[in-house]
Amino acid sequence: METHALLRSFKANTPAFGLWLTNGGFFHARALAQASPRISWIMIDCEHGLVGLNPGAAELIAAVHGVRDGPSALVRIAATGMSTGVNWQIKYALDAGARGVLIPMVNTVEQAKSIAEDTKYPPLGRRGYGGAYTHGNWGVSRPEYFKNANENVMVIVQIETVEAVQNIREIAAIDGIDGVFVGPSDLSITLGFPPPSPDPHPDVEKVIQHILDVAHGAGKKCAIYCSNGQQAAHRATQGFDMINVISDIGALSQGIVANVAAAEASKS
Repeated sequence: METHALLRSFKANTPAFGLWLTNGGFFHARALAQASPRISWIMIDCEHGLVGLNPGAAELIAAVHGVRDGPSALVRIAATGMSTGVNWQIKYALDAGARGVLIPMVNTVEQAKSIAEDTKYPPLGRRGYGGAYTHGNWGVSRPEYFKNANENVMVIVQIETVEAVQNIREIAAIDGIDGVFVGPSDLSITLGFPPPSPDPHPDVEKVIQHILDVAHGAGKKCAIYCSNGQQAAHRATQGFDMINVISDIGALSQGIVANVAAAEASKS
């Protein structure tokens, strides 16, 4: 399915840079999607962002996918990856047309297996068939979407606790999990360190590098959250496959600060 920029980057083994979307609004999402042709994905954050999964995420998915040859719209669901209670969140995000899902706080093999099953159509999983707008958001027919969804929908789980790190080899080895995502803030906290400011503590960094090595050793992609372009560039040189560059609010704030500073420079 040609409209999947993130998957194209993965297949080309080039760093996939993305943006974090924390606020709702069709035109806000459209502006992000049009901001740079070098962005291959946008994460619609329904966990910590001010975006409701239902119906807010569907509106933002449509906004992002309305940009011709634009980035892949992904959704971070709100809850941890257990089938009981969150199955509907995965189903809703995918039926709304998301190119993939990010599942927070995945700690065990059982959770990861459950997620893989929830995201795949039978015989590989238990995802229900439906969604009136799903195939349209991918720009394909309903039969074509059903035929190719299992291979094209990206399933990424977050590694952000001590327990998850202990189980990383087994989690990364699970069929149906395409990649792991390092959450530097929660990982730092659970390891007994403050959140990155802006970079992680050296001891946390060692764990991050371990996660990267294990993921690649299992043939899976490894993603990480960064808060600015400098961090993102550094992570790209380390071999991370999927890298957040900045959030919508971060870009707004940094842009204001930089331009006000430039304006005030005229006073001197």
